[in-house]
Amino acid sequence: MSADLTIGSVPAYYREVYEILCPHNEQVDKDLFIQLLLKSSLPRPTISQIWDMVESKQGYLTRVGLYKALALTALAQQGKTVSEKLLENFSGHELPRPNLGDLSDLRATSIKMRRQKSPNVLGYSYHELCKLDTIKVELVPEKKGLILKHVEYEVTSQVCKTTVLRRYNDFLAFQEMLMMRFPYRLIPRLPPKKMMGGNREFIEQRRKALRRFLNLIARHPQMYDDKLVKFFFSYSGTDMQHKMKEVFRGIPDEFMTSNLASQAKDLVPMDTQTQLANSKEHVRILYNSVCKLKDITERMVVRATNYACDMLQFGQELSHLSNDNTPISAWATGTNDTWSHLQKGFKHLSVEYAAISEKGSVEAADQDERVLEKITFFQDMLISYRDLCERHEKGVLQDHQRAIAKMGQYKKKKMSATVSSTEAGAVEQLEQKILDQEGQIANMENRNYYSLHCLQMETQLIHANLDILYDILGDMTKIQAKAHGSLAKVWGDIQPIIDNLQGPRPDSPARLSPVGSPNSNSPLGITV
Repeated sequence: MSADLTIGSVPAYYREVYEILCPHNEQVDKDLFIQLLLKSSLPRPTISQIWDMVESKQGYLTRVGLYKALALTALAQQGKTVSEKLLENFSGHELPRPNLGDLSDLRATSIKMRRQKSPNVLGYSYHELCKLDTIKVELVPEKKGLILKHVEYEVTSQVCKTTVLRRYNDFLAFQEMLMMRFPYRLIPRLPPKKMMGGNREFIEQRRKALRRFLNLIARHPQMYDDKLVKFFFSYSGTDMQHKMKEVFRGIPDEFMTSNLASQAKDLVPMDTQTQLANSKEHVRILYNSVCKLKDITERMVVRATNYACDMLQFGQELSHLSNDNTPISAWATGTNDTWSHLQKGFKHLSVEYAAISEKGSVEAADQDERVLEKITFFQDMLISYRDLCERHEKGVLQDHQRAIAKMGQYKKKKMSATVSSTEAGAVEQLEQKILDQEGQIANMENRNYYSLHCLQMETQLIHANLDILYDILGDMTKIQAKAHGSLAKVWGDIQPIIDNLQGPRPDSPARLSPVGSPNSNSPLGITV
């Protein structure tokens, strides 16, 4: 078979495998290829034979090379001898499909290997991040506590398939532990506790904020599968916060356990400080605009809510008028029967106005949950990024500068001691302190580089989540189109009811005569 495979003969399965291995249309390297074919249960010599047949002599596979490898794998699984000539039998027909088991494992392996080979590239799209987990947070209906009542939350993890109860103080302890474990990552803020009381609206807003907090953690590439995070989502015993601190007391931070820590300096490009400054400015502009978008969306929700309330009240007033049983006689109406027609119509109209109110309420709820929440989610992430930059500047950098200053003091003391011929023991002590301090400085330098590397990854995480703006714009468009379409239909249904309110109309309008006119039989000169 020639290297050029006709597109009609390629099964969709082949394309799916390629998209998993090469989401950015890159080549397939040998390590990833071997991981793929190990799922076929073929012996390693056969896998090596297939590689030798299809590789481009450059150490990687092209898309066509991968397709040929998949076809050869399928033939080998059928017990046939691996030969490129066998593929010629499929000219004009669909190539055979190999059995590679569940491809979800392959996706995870592919992402992991790409990340390992390119540690300066995040390697996650927005939709891949969303698939890491989805956390639901619901209020437990009844408050707990004999004297001081407190609210409990039901936390559900889709990936862990667990549902646990958590108090606000559990979230506080969790955030504290996350800060210790991942000081160089985006750690979201928590909403305020508000010790005394807390009205219904405040509790609901806090529930949403806690949900955003957990989803930001659960969708972070470095934190989502950490033991600490899994413990928070799965532990169902009592006294959660104390148990968590007991289990993870003394846990080392990410720098101490990362395989990249020793090569942190090599991971930081020369122009990192310039790029970081540009990114901080970009995030500042993003944050300012997102805050304004949030304000506008909040006003849209309020307007839709107020509109729903106004239409409901409008309909209630019409219903109230339709139920008015006050005796009305010809003494009051004369020959005018408008009131009777109006009263009949009001009864029907009140139902239609209730429908309009319901449409407005649905619009407000959709706008709040599908648009406002996503904007606030992204805003929380941007705030976390600003906090991280501040921690980097005030923490690692300042510690490094203090250590260097301390080293300078030791060296000055050593020089003074040497010049003044102080006892050898004192000089040796200073030399030991200098050595210790040099070790600390080297460690701090590595931490500083590792912190800068993490900042680059967290910046890429911000950009990966920029796709949420597509969702926001798309959802807003759908919600507004649906809401206006529904409202237009209800208003259209109302029009015939209003047209029939007046009953039969006279052929010609009533003639008005000026007061005192000889054509007027009325003291006011008005002909009815």
